[in-house]
Amino acid sequence: MNQSSTRIADLKHHAGAVVTVRAWVTHLRSKGKVAFVVARDGTGILQAVLVKSEVPEASWNAFAELTQEASVALTGEVRADARAPGGFEMGVQTLEVIGTSPNDYPIQPKEHGIDFLLDHRAFWLRSQRQVAIMRVRHELEQAVHDFFYARDFIRCDTPILTAAIGERAGLFSTDYFDEGTAYLAQTGQLYGEALAAAMGRIYTFGPTFRAEKSKTRRHLTEFWMIEPEMAWYDQDDNMDLQEAFVRYLVERVLERRQEELKVLERDTSKLDCVSQPFVRLDYGDAVKLAQGKGSDIVWGDDLGAPDEALIVDEYQRPVFVVNYPKEAKAFYMKENPLDPRTVRCADLLAPEGRGEIIGGSQREDDYDKILARLTHEGLPVEAYGWYLDLRKYGTFTHSGFGLGLERTIAWICGIEHIREVIPFPRMMGRLSP
Repeated sequence: MNQSSTRIADLKHHAGAVVTVRAWVTHLRSKGKVAFVVARDGTGILQAVLVKSEVPEASWNAFAELTQEASVALTGEVRADARAPGGFEMGVQTLEVIGTSPNDYPIQPKEHGIDFLLDHRAFWLRSQRQVAIMRVRHELEQAVHDFFYARDFIRCDTPILTAAIGERAGLFSTDYFDEGTAYLAQTGQLYGEALAAAMGRIYTFGPTFRAEKSKTRRHLTEFWMIEPEMAWYDQDDNMDLQEAFVRYLVERVLERRQEELKVLERDTSKLDCVSQPFVRLDYGDAVKLAQGKGSDIVWGDDLGAPDEALIVDEYQRPVFVVNYPKEAKAFYMKENPLDPRTVRCADLLAPEGRGEIIGGSQREDDYDKILARLTHEGLPVEAYGWYLDLRKYGTFTHSGFGLGLERTIAWICGIEHIREVIPFPRMMGRLSP
């Protein structure tokens, strides 16, 4: 087969030329001696017009046999047409069927339940909406790398199997030969701290795992996280970087993915809030604010999703909640010298009820204090020997954070449930496809 073909997205550069497009059929219709094929190739949608008197008999007969999702090679002249998808259509000269598709294609042009769509995720991904989401995801992933590359951060990769855990709950575990129990990484942060001591400013970008029995629209058991770690950054420096990062990500999508946002019917005016300075709100004040709006939260509790929504609704822009109680947060967060009951940390809450998209903190750099926290948490100190040594051999002020990619995509795209923004979601009760 001749492999030379043109992508639908590039047809605008070939007006008046004869090209071949390889694609999958989405819709078919005919009016007597004129037929229409609507096809997609992942870059766009093409309307191709066949006139019976202008195509070989084999091509006309091939059209009669076409079904949804059959793969085809369409060869013809590219014509500008403002009414056509993308502004161009094709006057077909030949149509070749590459792969047939039975009439029982699972996803039809009708309403399907979410479980049915997830069971057929490999096909659901072909829909225009899902393609738009994945293109935004791609843009954000590239933007992450561009942001940190421009600031001279080093991309580093950290283990997925580990003996040292970062959080106290939600662990997937497995036997690891003669070494005891291994855990799927909840975070790359602990290793990131060691890498920051070697290279100054680094970031990791990889899958992380939480075995939380949660069925909310914000939770996956496998998700992707971006985790920078910076030597010589205190918590204020940390928040400054987070604010610049989130603003960059939103503006990048607004700049480069308008067509996808239109497909998703996203009200982009709601994202204009990132141009304003983000709010920085003490945890104690956040609790009072939520209580004033009817929440029964008390000081010492972690903020729940309803509390976060109440807090952000007050400001209609991203909000940092800072200085949480020590007992509500992880062992590695630095004790707040102004209030030892709390730690120097911040959660960044996104607007529109999206909740936490970033968790970050200044790291505890005092050997004795972090050893005491490990012991208090009942964690196996021997598994953290190398981590404690970072405080023993040249301790240093450092900070970092983790941004959940899927939660960020869901917010920017206006997607109600996080399961749509990762190609193959892993949740309670779903391990397939």
